[in-house]
Amino acid sequence: MVSLRDIENRIKSTKKTSQITKAMQMVSASKLNRAEQNAKAFVPYMEKIQEVVGAIASATSDSGHPMLVNRPVKKTGYIVVSSDRGLVGGYNANIFRAARRAIEQRHTSKDEVKIVAIGRKGYEYFNRLGYEIVERQLGVSDHPSFEEIKSIANRAVGMFTEGVYDEVYLYYNHYISAISHEVTEKKLLPLTDLSSASAMTSYEFEPSAEVILETLLPQYAESLIYGAVLDGKASEHASSMTAMKTATDNAGELIDSLSLQFNRARQAAITQEITEIVGGVAALE
Repeated sequence: MVSLRDIENRIKSTKKTSQITKAMQMVSASKLNRAEQNAKAFVPYMEKIQEVVGAIASATSDSGHPMLVNRPVKKTGYIVVSSDRGLVGGYNANIFRAARRAIEQRHTSKDEVKIVAIGRKGYEYFNRLGYEIVERQLGVSDHPSFEEIKSIANRAVGMFTEGVYDEVYLYYNHYISAISHEVTEKKLLPLTDLSSASAMTSYEFEPSAEVILETLLPQYAESLIYGAVLDGKASEHASSMTAMKTATDNAGELIDSLSLQFNRARQAAITQEITEIVGGVAALE
């Protein structure tokens, strides 16, 4: 039988845990507010550069730029955006499940797969499964700047043009709201959806469309990666906030249950003591 002291100790430890999870929930809520602003502020830039690149690509349809050309696929790169820390609910597990399912459907050998991991959890997961990690970015800040992501984005794009892999897919969590986000798969390279992005706006190119495209295409691909990281960070903080709120609520329910158990056990002990006293008095008479 559990003693009153054991129950009381469990109540105290659960209350301390509840205080910690409540504090973590508030921290995540604060981080989410800024991360959400960062993700939304990046959208207009992303839409405009997509429009410009689409217009240039349409004007230079015969440029033969390697980032626009489909080639026989022998190896595929997967850029997986995950978190560096745990306690984020199903945030990482959902990304890993979707990426692994796609890999198993498309490939028969792990030699055909190259992983670019942004986030410690993704690196550890795919490294444990035996996939080749060609690039990794660990310790991404809660509110990353483009300069922080530019290096790995540049290398990821460069490996495509160098032929390390023949196509690239991007996996991340798209932020919808504080309580909703969805795993997103985006074919990053080759860039095949630019024709739909071109608008009716007329552009004049100086010095030439081809020269501009040579500079702008890598920057566009890098921006897609950066946008995915911003989106993922907002989703990560939202998941962390939700997970900590759930943990706090569960701790509260456990405290209520333990308090009820404690009160019943204490009442039973008091009743037992009264019974023994009455029995002793009756024996003396």
